[in-house]
Amino acid sequence: MTAAAPAPSVLAQGWCALSLLHGRIEHRLERVLETDHGLSAREYSLLDVLSRQHDGDGGHLQMKQVADALVLSQSATTRLVTRLEDRGLLSRYLCPTDRRGIYTDVTHAGMELLEAARPAHDAALRAALAEAARDVRLEPLVRALRSSPTSTAVAA
Repeated sequence: MTAAAPAPSVLAQGWCALSLLHGRIEHRLERVLETDHGLSAREYSLLDVLSRQHDGDGGHLQMKQVADALVLSQSATTRLVTRLEDRGLLSRYLCPTDRRGIYTDVTHAGMELLEAARPAHDAALRAALAEAARDVRLEPLVRALRSSPTSTAVAA
């Protein structure tokens, strides 16, 4: 006679569902962005985060802030920035008030690629969420995402 494995806790089940939803969304985004625009999901996210910078107080992000926004290490973020800089999609320059700081901006070519990829990204996100909503394990997470006050892009 063998002992039955203990049932996972509600918290563990929730974490598994969240991980599954994230993986499904990321897989769909990777496939669409790479096929249609030659971008990984991380590259798209980097362009998106940096495109939201602005002149003025707190408008330009330091590499640590970018790394935090992308949930990457600083070294992985630097490699990602270098890759996109080599492709002409980003440029770096010294902070005018603190010569130790380096800022990264999206180039014109980077903005054009981001704007061209955004509809495909958003459509893939909506499709992944619609598919996930049909899975009883994931539907509550999808519903929560769609009802979030900051989720206008996924409300479809």
